[in-house]
Amino acid sequence: PCGYKLVEAGRGEIGVPPPFAFSPLCPDGDEPAMRSPLGEDDGARFKRGLLIHRLMQTLPDLPPDAREAAARRYLARPGHELTAERQDEIASETMRVLTDPRFSRLFGPNSRAEVEVVGLVTGRALSGRVDRLVIEDDAVWIVDYKTNRPPPVRAEDVPPVYVRQMEAYRAALRAIYPDKAVRCVLLWTDTPALMELPE
Repeated sequence: PCGYKLVEAGRGEIGVPPPFAFSPLCPDGDEPAMRSPLGEDDGARFKRGLLIHRLMQTLPDLPPDAREAAARRYLARPGHELTAERQDEIASETMRVLTDPRFSRLFGPNSRAEVEVVGLVTGRALSGRVDRLVIEDDAVWIVDYKTNRPPPVRAEDVPPVYVRQMEAYRAALRAIYPDKAVRCVLLWTDTPALMELPE
C-alpha cells in the first residue's frame, strides 16, 4: 500500500524504499516568529538557545558521568564569549533536563540523534529529520528540539504547525513499528523543558 524507509545515521536503511521520488511534506500553517538574534539582550538568548540545542544533540552520546564536564568544556571555549556565570547557568539547566528521571530514556543507549524519516502519510510524502529517536521494546519516542521561541506552558497551546509535524512523524513511525506505541515529545531549548504531546 505505501512504501517507506527509516534512515538512522551510520546505520543504513531499515524498511522498504519506495519506487518513486519523494517530495517533502510541509505541514500547513505558519511557524511562530523566532526571537530576533539582535533583540533587547543583544542576542544572548538566541545564542543560549543554539548552545543548548547543540548540547542536547551531542551530550547523550557520552557516558552519563562524563556529560557535565564535557558541557562545561564546550561552553568555556573562548569563541562563545560567555561569562563564567552564563556558562554555569546553561550547563546547569541542560543537565537538569538530561538527568530528569522522567525523561532519562530519551537520552539513554537506545536513543539516536539526527534520524531521517521518509514515508507516506495520508497519501502525502514526508521527508524530515527527527532530532532524537528512541526505540524500546514496547515504544518509540520522537523528540524534536524547538529553539529560540517562547515555549507554551501547556500542550494544548503548542502551535498547530508543530502538532501536525509531530503527528506526521508519528504516523510514519507507526508504519515501521506497528506493534509499538509511538510517543512524541517537544524539547523547548528556550527554557529548557520537555513536553509530551498527547494523541
